[in-house]
Amino acid sequence: MAFLTIQYIKFSIAGFALAYLCSMQHVTEDLQVRWLKLRIKLKERYGIKPDMDGVLFLIGIQELGTGKQDFDKEQKQDLMHIAVCTLLAQSGYYINEGLDEEGWPHFKQLKPLPEFNTYEQENFLKDHALLYFQDLGFI
Repeated sequence: MAFLTIQYIKFSIAGFALAYLCSMQHVTEDLQVRWLKLRIKLKERYGIKPDMDGVLFLIGIQELGTGKQDFDKEQKQDLMHIAVCTLLAQSGYYINEGLDEEGWPHFKQLKPLPEFNTYEQENFLKDHALLYFQDLGFI
């Protein structure tokens, strides 16, 4: 009888693990659907369907607050850095320390970032970008 009980527990744990993995797959699929909807909405508004770099660039411009203008390559990288820091500030990884003399925001890292592979890192940023646009009332 004890053997059957142990087998049942192992099956239940394995079933839980399978259910957990299935639910995580659902969460990932939901993230991808929400991300696609955001990209489509951005295309409707701005005429482009941006990839991750494009979304970060748009967020950086929004946060800089200077409006549309021409940026050189270094400024574009800086805008994307502003976007990443702004997004991750929502989860307490960065804090905005204010503006420099040229009006560009500067951030301080408050805690180490999680160690993710490239796919997980992109999903982490996607999730934060979706929250950002939701807080703005865009989605």
